Amino acid sequence: MMQPARPVNTAVVILVLGMLTALAPLSIDMYLPAFPDIARDLHTHVSDVALSLSFYFVGVSVGQLAYGPLLERFGRKKPLIAGVIIYILAAAACAFATSVSSLIAARLFQAIGGCVGMVASRAIIRDLFPTEENARVLSMLMLVTSVSPLIAPTAGGMITGYWGWRATFIVMIGMAVAVLAGVYWLLPESHQPNRQVSLNPKSVLMSFLNILKNRQFLFFTLAGSLCSVGLFGYITSATTIFLDQFHIAQQQLGWIVGSLSMAIVAASQVNNLLLKKFEVDCLAVWAAGAQSVIGIVFVGVALLGLSSLAVTIVFIFALLACLGFIFPNTTSLAMEPMGKNAGNASALMGAIQMLIGAGASAFFSMLPDKSVTTVACIMAGCAVLSFAIFASGRRILQLQD
Repeated sequence: MMQPARPVNTAVVILVLGMLTALAPLSIDMYLPAFPDIARDLHTHVSDVALSLSFYFVGVSVGQLAYGPLLERFGRKKPLIAGVIIYILAAAACAFATSVSSLIAARLFQAIGGCVGMVASRAIIRDLFPTEENARVLSMLMLVTSVSPLIAPTAGGMITGYWGWRATFIVMIGMAVAVLAGVYWLLPESHQPNRQVSLNPKSVLMSFLNILKNRQFLFFTLAGSLCSVGLFGYITSATTIFLDQFHIAQQQLGWIVGSLSMAIVAASQVNNLLLKKFEVDCLAVWAAGAQSVIGIVFVGVALLGLSSLAVTIVFIFALLACLGFIFPNTTSLAMEPMGKNAGNASALMGAIQMLIGAGASAFFSMLPDKSVTTVACIMAGCAVLSFAIFASGRRILQLQD
């Protein structure tokens, strides 16, 4: 680990890393309301435009793996700057796209450029802060990044309505320029470039395989990823549940989904306070256990036909709140033993989470039944499996020590 040349301003670092991490998710949510307008303008179907989102997920998954060795070899800032510049150029290509195929290609490169922040932020936190501080910093980072899915769709809809769908990509360029300035002037370099790190594909693959052999990394990455499967199950089914099953008004949906999203934000800040008194692994295991119990009770309530709108909202809120404890703590625990290999480890963790989440999202979207009972079973099943990995992994690691 390289000590920064000047004292670290934690608030500034969190703000810059939050902007970096939010760049990729904002780029997903902001242009979703524009799908019909894009299809109409490019003389194609909405389903074809949706392929640009699928390729975006592919770009995020592949890009994260590519940035791992680059962050180790060249330090943190140079790959960050290069990635954001790629993002800006690709966003410009999206704004001036004349066909759906060119839009899809540009979105792929936009994802490859934008995902650098997702990888680098975890590695930089691992570089700059001691282990006991990692989870607290990640909790504060979650506060910044969790705001993006709440405001992005509404902002994207307004931008599209006033200035057209191409303006959404112009706004993305403006955000990326601000991020680039923050990285260049405000973010300290936290890792000494290591020219001995090989970029040979075989060497990179061996590095990833060695990381997977680390039991602590593997246990906590899988546990956290499985929790995200339950989250994707909820996201995929939320519209169907609230609009079709409970027949709420369209304008109410945004308020309900936004309020439920705040569960993760609020819980992550409570987690930040509790970390001053409790160990990271204890909070993670207790949160996973609580999520399992809540999920099982939710299934029982749904099977008994007692899941009214209010009851469903309460249970989903409680399940999502548990994620506010699980995500930052599992990330901290998985990254703890990585040391000089933090860049590769962060890349591998992000790719695993994205691939599992994207696969789960595709699977859930094909389910014919998206009722409350189905979502309850998905979220409970993922919670129980995640808790089993938590508990067994923690026990094995204790015996190993």
